[in-house]
Amino acid sequence: MAGANMSELVSAARSFEDVLKGKYPAKTHARKVKEWIVKNGGDEKGTLYLESARKKLLEDSDSEAPFRQRRYFFYLSGCELADSYLTYEMSTEKLTLFIPPVEPDEVIWCGLPMSTEQAKQKYEVDDVRTTTDINPYLTSSNTSPQTTIYAIANQVSDDITFLSYKEKDFTLLKPAIETGRVIKTPYEIALIRKANDISTAAHINVMRAVKSSHTEAELYGVFLKSCIERGSKEQAYHSIVAAGENGATLHYVHNDDTTTGKDVLLLDAGCEVDCYASDITRTFPISGEFSKESAQIYAIVLQMQKQCIAALKAGIKWDDIHELAHRIAIQGLLDLGILRGDANEILAARTSVAFFPHGLGHYLGLDTHDTGGNPNYKDSDPMFRYLRLRGIVPAGSVVTVEPGIYFCRFIIEPYLRDERQRGFIDEGVLERFWSVGGVRIEDNILITEEGCENLTPTPKEMEEVRGIVNGQS
Repeated sequence: MAGANMSELVSAARSFEDVLKGKYPAKTHARKVKEWIVKNGGDEKGTLYLESARKKLLEDSDSEAPFRQRRYFFYLSGCELADSYLTYEMSTEKLTLFIPPVEPDEVIWCGLPMSTEQAKQKYEVDDVRTTTDINPYLTSSNTSPQTTIYAIANQVSDDITFLSYKEKDFTLLKPAIETGRVIKTPYEIALIRKANDISTAAHINVMRAVKSSHTEAELYGVFLKSCIERGSKEQAYHSIVAAGENGATLHYVHNDDTTTGKDVLLLDAGCEVDCYASDITRTFPISGEFSKESAQIYAIVLQMQKQCIAALKAGIKWDDIHELAHRIAIQGLLDLGILRGDANEILAARTSVAFFPHGLGHYLGLDTHDTGGNPNYKDSDPMFRYLRLRGIVPAGSVVTVEPGIYFCRFIIEPYLRDERQRGFIDEGVLERFWSVGGVRIEDNILITEEGCENLTPTPKEMEEVRGIVNGQS
């Protein structure tokens, strides 16, 4: 990858605070995007054009909607400001940021905005102007008229003019950025590691609070508070705080049920730092003690995760690691008597999909489900249909490894009615496990040439988790 070798990536993952003293590597990212465009037949003298997200009002209200920066814009700017523009001249590698000017009426309510001088100091750009300059800049002779301008379809404002450019291309910029985002720079790794550290503290605080809790909502609040007080005001996704059988719903988001009398809590939650996500799942006993059944399932899922992580390195095919997870799950469920028959026949019949219906993981970065994974949601094979990452995984990418086993009646009961599938499932044994709901364990993993680096320090060994819940650590 441009600008970094693997030892630098691993070092960045371990010492993120030192790395984050520098600037977000916008120009490194811009060069990666330029190289991809030129390699794919683009104009090496062209101009890249991007817009930030806009401030919006809530529907039927004069209050602002929560702001989320457009990730394509952020990747080439590192700028969190709304209503801004960015250009990159590919021939000179000049990166120019256009930010909103001072609006006196806005200052009354919101205070002074960032100045162009402050922006030049903060961001890795060559020039900063106000947004009033964007159209004059695009039409000036300095921006290489008669060349190509690259933009993203449906992300160009109506008042922007590209008239001075000979060609307008709306096809190459988006895939160029999406491809570039797969392999992370040291700075990006540091942001993900910091998000993991904050989220780890929040997960531990929920573990400490779960035994005395009464509702999922209480624990949801504990997680959010823990992140905010550590400087992360944004969550990477809506937290899943699922007690008991609620954990059988993969993306359960109600977070308002009682925890009383339930077996385990499945907590899938992660904050973001400067737009970069963490994505962590832990499952732990609400009472302080795993039931026999939840302990058995937890042990299988932990082995699924450990063996899959151990198999990771640059060049592996993610589909194969996903299949490995299914093979481990099948053997574990056979040992418990939930499944019966031949392991290879069960795999071929895809019976394990009833208990592990989602993909093993996905790329992680500016989005929780980051770009470049090439999923195929129309795959006729149910074991791979929901796999968000397909194909070869390169060094420098960050993936989640999140195996799980679930007891969801809606998913499993059709298998019990199927003549072929029900022969592989012992309903009598299965009956004991419905109350477990679901067990999932998820870490964020940096892929290296020789193996991988786990960026998630959140406790997951059964006795360690149990000790935290019981106040012993």
